[in-house]
Amino acid sequence: MKIYVVSGLGADFKVLEKIKFPEHHEVVFIDWLIPEQNEDFLHYVVRMAEKIDDSEPFYLLGYSFGGIMVQEINKLKPARKVVIMGSIKSDREKSRLIKTGQITRIPKLLPVKFFNEKTTNIYSMFRKFFDPKNPRILQYFQVRDPYYLKWSIEKISDWKFDENPDVIQIMGDKDIVFPIKNCRPDFTIKGGTHLFPATKSKEVSGILKGVFE
Repeated sequence: MKIYVVSGLGADFKVLEKIKFPEHHEVVFIDWLIPEQNEDFLHYVVRMAEKIDDSEPFYLLGYSFGGIMVQEINKLKPARKVVIMGSIKSDREKSRLIKTGQITRIPKLLPVKFFNEKTTNIYSMFRKFFDPKNPRILQYFQVRDPYYLKWSIEKISDWKFDENPDVIQIMGDKDIVFPIKNCRPDFTIKGGTHLFPATKSKEVSGILKGVFE
């Protein structure tokens, strides 16, 4: 069976490269698309979902913003199982920072040039505080198109979703981006920051082996 995987905001699949997926499944990575000008979220989800062959059973796995994306895709093309890592099941699980962005509309008001290459590098430097032991932080965030970054942050801030109890959630207990205190995860990675798929890959691999048996 195929496992379709969507990585995090601005991240390529290096953040997931140490994970060992069950050998009897085929892993298919779905790259982020650059949003069209003023593209609405549903239209974008439809385009992302085009890469999925739903003529046969499949699984969905999403990390961070990818976790939000696979839950939206699941509404269009239902999967056998949906697993999210370092992500949220509903808007009720948003952090205080993200909720503030939704209320104040700050992400929408920021100009696209705010998200240029220089700003992206500064943003990535701040991510080091989330996981200072990871020297490869800059290598994980390769999708740096300014419009994509601005659009994505807006959509995360505005995202509203009723929890699907069938979604399997894996969280790190040291995650600052999506704090575990707002969630009731099925699996908790002890000492896991938001980058736990890279830093705790052995434990994550074991969990996924059981989930995708």
